[in-house]
Amino acid sequence: MAVLEAIELEKSYGGTAVVRGVSMAIDRGECFGLLGPNGAGKTTTLRLCLGLTEPDGGRITLNGYRVPVQARAARAAVGVVPQLDNLDPDFTVEENLLVYGRYFGLPPRRVRPRLPELLSFAGLEGRARSPIQTLSGGMKRRLTLARALVNDPDVIILDEPTTGLDPQARHLIWERLRQLAGRGKTLILTTHFMDEAERLCNRIAVMDGGRLIAQGAPRALIEQHVEPQVVEAYGDGVRDWAREEGARLSGRLEMAGDTAFCYTANGDALSASLDRRPGLRYLRRPANLEDVFLKLTGRELRD
Repeated sequence: MAVLEAIELEKSYGGTAVVRGVSMAIDRGECFGLLGPNGAGKTTTLRLCLGLTEPDGGRITLNGYRVPVQARAARAAVGVVPQLDNLDPDFTVEENLLVYGRYFGLPPRRVRPRLPELLSFAGLEGRARSPIQTLSGGMKRRLTLARALVNDPDVIILDEPTTGLDPQARHLIWERLRQLAGRGKTLILTTHFMDEAERLCNRIAVMDGGRLIAQGAPRALIEQHVEPQVVEAYGDGVRDWAREEGARLSGRLEMAGDTAFCYTANGDALSASLDRRPGLRYLRRPANLEDVFLKLTGRELRD
């Protein structure tokens, strides 16, 4: 049985459809990624699944409970890492964890014995009594993750968990999420980092305009939607080259600014052509999840 099942979810604001017919089922122990450009409807979908927003239509089951009717019971076994840190600046590190436990009916005497484990998981040993203002951005993000584990949840929902972090902090968060997955926790995350989704997720759903437009394992989506190789060419005269040779030698070619993205089954002919153009530089690489995302949702800027 799926730990989270949503069937034909609908939600509109002011006559504008934000979520349109979304259906998905997430298995226990799975890491599931929900991807999409800004305004695609990802956060609203998660709020619907948690019972924080009333749907206009559809059915939701979370942890065996009907949502939103039984949302409170369903959320008792859920941890949430919000998009923006909302730690209480008036409390210390440990006080933030102790107070958060009360939202789940856990008194300090129940939470306090778990503090060393939670702080160790977050890499915050020795910082229990530190004021929140003294923590770096990476420390705050790791504390927010530890806080989501106070109630030892079966399901953890993470809304852009590594946005704004430096590479070292991102890799540490990834390691911690893999540890949680190894314990059988169900992870549901949204992210704008395609490499993050490709590394962590068993399955991915791509959302745009309030609809799910693709679902599957990362590698399967890459094989299904894009050519296996990509040659990125840039430099003075790249548009002339793209018009004269690149389009003919590519299975598909897209221009983005001063870069030609050439999608192909075999990049040898493209590389040979570019080698004859000393003014141009190029990168040849395997196709990745970002190529899928851009093909499905477009390259135009979203606000």
